[in-house]
Amino acid sequence: MTKIDIFSGFLGAGKTTLIKKLIKEAYAGEKLVLIENEFGEIGIDGGFLADAGINITEMNSGCICCSLVGDFSKALVKVLEEYTPDRVIIEPSGVGKLSDVIKAVENAGVGAQLNCFTTVADVNKCKMYMKNFGEFYNDQIKHASAIVLSHTQSAKDEKIAECVELLRQHNESAAIVTTPWDSLDGKDILAAMEHRDTLEDAIKHLEEEQHHHHEHHHHDHDEHCDCGCHEHEHHHHDHDEHCDCGCHEHEHHHHDHDEHCDCGCHDHHHHHADDVFTSVGAETTKKFGREELEEILESFDEGGDFGMILRAKGIVECTSGKWLHFDYIPGEIDIRCGTPGVIGRLCVIGAGIDKEKIKELFGI
Repeated sequence: MTKIDIFSGFLGAGKTTLIKKLIKEAYAGEKLVLIENEFGEIGIDGGFLADAGINITEMNSGCICCSLVGDFSKALVKVLEEYTPDRVIIEPSGVGKLSDVIKAVENAGVGAQLNCFTTVADVNKCKMYMKNFGEFYNDQIKHASAIVLSHTQSAKDEKIAECVELLRQHNESAAIVTTPWDSLDGKDILAAMEHRDTLEDAIKHLEEEQHHHHEHHHHDHDEHCDCGCHEHEHHHHDHDEHCDCGCHEHEHHHHDHDEHCDCGCHDHHHHHADDVFTSVGAETTKKFGREELEEILESFDEGGDFGMILRAKGIVECTSGKWLHFDYIPGEIDIRCGTPGVIGRLCVIGAGIDKEKIKELFGI
């Protein structure tokens, strides 16, 4: 029977990196299919994973949890029938609620085994996201059968312990991986992910919650839902003192939003991600210098009129003739040489962003 592994986690947490490690070290020899749901007009990560030699079905115009439930069900049935894979990897958008993704898989009615629900959490951003975007973030934590912490190799012991304590407030039973990934074989991480007791607990908890949900006549999103609650990738922000977005998030000075804060990032139970998160995606033939690209990404940390930029990623041609792959989350920039794309692509995600000014910044 085909196994289904779901990888949840906020923007920039490291879902794609973890999946690539598991493909190389733990899933070797298996026939794999990835169903990837990116928030943005332009798909980026699919190209990185295609290099690993697996089949990819990308969906970019929304999230599994809401309007694309119907399309998702068809995609899942299609890959199971056409590819008969040993394992299906589902990587939903970073702001997608894990509970909705699990329900979407169950509602698809396919003869496959829900194997594990893994949430990747950035140890350095856990507290910030939990406080400011709890509606989405806490759902990902609450329904995980395993939680894999990222960036622990550079974090202090106290930071890791604080993160684990916060996670346990929302999930007492999930297996938690705190060891740096480079120190672990992918098989060890997979073993933690497939811990059967915690997975069964997660399924039971979700079923109980759904029963309670129906008893109170709450709104359930199905394939016909048009409520606009597509879960879009997230909110990392370590904006500095010049940021005027009202959501200052410094690495050592996290802003706690209270009931008087009007930034629109509260953990309202019925908060719709579409009301907060927007993106700009584009294809481009422009060639970028590495320093030029770095300056562009650094400008997102310097405030300005771009809005609250939470994530940027892309594949663009370099003036040297090589191709550059880049990733940005507030306070962190990664630019590296990589596989050429058929055309340059980039995507910027945030809240209250000025699309035209961002396009002007990139010169596209």
